[in-house]
Amino acid sequence: MSFQGIEEAYNRIAKVVNKTPVITSRTLNLLVKANIFFKCENFQRVGAFKFRGAYNALCLLSDRQKKMGVITHSSGNHAQAVALAASLWGINATIVMPKGAPINKINATKSYGAQVVFCDNTLEARIKTTEDLIKKHKAVLIHPYDNENIINGQGTAAYELIKEMGVLDVVIAPLGGGGLLSGTALASKGLHSNTKVIGVEPILADDALKSLKAGYIIPSTYPDTIADGLRTSLCERTFNIIRKYVDDVITVSEIEIIEAMKFLWERMKIIVEPSGAVPLAAILSKKVSVENEKVGVILSGGNVDVEPFFQLLEKKS
Repeated sequence: MSFQGIEEAYNRIAKVVNKTPVITSRTLNLLVKANIFFKCENFQRVGAFKFRGAYNALCLLSDRQKKMGVITHSSGNHAQAVALAASLWGINATIVMPKGAPINKINATKSYGAQVVFCDNTLEARIKTTEDLIKKHKAVLIHPYDNENIINGQGTAAYELIKEMGVLDVVIAPLGGGGLLSGTALASKGLHSNTKVIGVEPILADDALKSLKAGYIIPSTYPDTIADGLRTSLCERTFNIIRKYVDDVITVSEIEIIEAMKFLWERMKIIVEPSGAVPLAAILSKKVSVENEKVGVILSGGNVDVEPFFQLLEKKS
């Protein structure tokens, strides 16, 4: 893994991915006494940063691998990203999704033409189902985060942010399997070595923090957090990158995540899903000190199932 890999990925995918906007909030800046710059990957294709990594990874497949088709496992955003990237390349895609995945993410994945195979709501079930399908169909695995090309692609979000905004004192990103945080750390430190990089995960899915304290990976057991995109465990690849380049990992509660979502929706008028709101939750709860700092925040995605809300409105009409 290297900063060069992220630069190469950026040049490779720049004409296909959205150059997402950077948004600020005067209200928030006054509240926390800092300058916060949100990299809005909720406006990325498929509604999440995951498209960057997926498209980069598929770009680098050989012609033979493309003919074999691709397969992955994901609760939603990586599923959609691989499905769309595969459709753009004309590649057959199979996506293994847990039965508890949000319905809006399931429907979106299917709409891109991928075949969806369901499994139980455990990481073990996701992996076993995927491995069984690979043995049967010989498809190429595009792992959600244990893949160098995926991580390089994810790092282009922070790369793009810093290239636009200049030197940042702190960059904060969500932490699940560690692909986004790994890429963010490599990009941030590669551009400015003194930039502090912080990962944030839910208290109910704090396997990364436990792993870093223990010095070895402590797997997640599909925790019941509203941040469905952060339920996965670290892999050796992301664990080692985070240990080397990330300055701190912070946990936030479910209520703090909801409060952060509420702020983003009500005060900034942007839809961000729970997984994407965790960095702001850390800032609002003052678990990370940002006073007088120039801070970059990766809003990782905006794929929220709004159907229940509109159904409620219909019942009241």
